[in-house]
This record gives sequence, structure tokens and C-alpha cells, in this order.
Amino acid sequence: MTNAELLTKIKSGLGITGTYQDDTLQVYINEIKAYLASAGVKQSVIESEAAVGCIIRGVADLWNYGSGSANLSPYFVQRLIQLSIKQGE
Repeated sequence: MTNAELLTKIKSGLGITGTYQDDTLQVYINEIKAYLASAGVKQSVIESEAAVGCIIRGVADLWNYGSGSANLSPYFVQRLIQLSIKQGE
């Protein structure tokens, strides 16, 4: 999945329209993808359809953080664990 395709899915999943927030969203997408990779998720899984929901949740968690209180949701963490044992597409 290309970065542009993933950005479109993220925006759709979060109900965001237009392009004004694209740069900010891309920073969060990159951060979540790096987090997944650091946790042992294979790059082929990160780039697959299987990871889209997890990435959306992670971006939403970062998007909605309060001052000094960025937390990843329990769902994100559980899905990350599932993805880390997935063999790839």
C-alpha cells in the first residue's frame, strides 16, 4: 500500500476531509509505522491491508492526545501484538 493510499484510508477512518492536515497526519503515520517496526512487526505486514486499522487507531491516539499525555489505546497495543506474530502477506 502506498503512502498516499494509506493517508486516504486514515483520513476516511478519522472523518477528515481536505488536505490541510495531510502533513501532520503523515508525521503521525510515520511515527506509528516506526513504532510497529520497533515492536517486531514485519515490514510486509506494516505495508499490508491487515495493519490499516491498527495504524488508524494509533494515529487517532496521537491526534487526540492532551498536553503531555500521549497514550496509545489498549486496542492499539493488543492489535500490535497480533500483528507482530503475523507472518506477512
